[in-house]
Amino acid sequence: MLKTDAAAANIGSGEFFKRAHARLNFVVPEGLADASIVPMSGDAGNDRMLQIVATERPIRPAAVLIAVIEHEHPTVLLTQRAAHLNDHAGQISFPGGKIDASDASPLDAALREAEEEVGLDRSFVEPIGYLDLYGTAFGFRILPTVARVKPGFTLAINENEVESAFEVPLAFLMDPANHQLHSKEFRGIERSYYAMPFAERYIWGATAGILRVLYERICLP
Repeated sequence: MLKTDAAAANIGSGEFFKRAHARLNFVVPEGLADASIVPMSGDAGNDRMLQIVATERPIRPAAVLIAVIEHEHPTVLLTQRAAHLNDHAGQISFPGGKIDASDASPLDAALREAEEEVGLDRSFVEPIGYLDLYGTAFGFRILPTVARVKPGFTLAINENEVESAFEVPLAFLMDPANHQLHSKEFRGIERSYYAMPFAERYIWGATAGILRVLYERICLP
């Protein structure tokens, strides 16, 4: 992991989007569909877990939208998944899901899923670029799209997939003081994961891990 810098989290909205445009692009990483390439998180225990999972489960490419809403104090749009879902039921997530064969690109998949899950009209969305590929213990390889979102949209929650949608201040999520590092055992190996509790919401796992990657890519010098 990169060395944390508390001051880096205090960059303004303009500087955040400027850095995002400069540091991200829309080149799709080969590891999204290549089983021989295992996404690395930087945590030795978690990376070893992903290497084990990669030999046991088929790759399931997925795309999510990191929707940064351009308020005076920017926020990030998150969802709480429906309790009846097979994968990550009830957990806090970004809008997104599996990449379908009909999707033109991971970006297209992320925009489609955001429309289907929460009714986010893509006319409000300015895609900026892909973040790093992120692997999970469930066999998903997630490619996040960072986007600037104009305020003024109206959401329509698809209750078959999402229980609720809410916004969290970007400043809170990008403050390393709020990045708690928890761990648990996975087949005798200590696996680390991030958690970012916010009010009554428990943001953890892949969602918190991706937010940590966003902090390291954009907020650090």
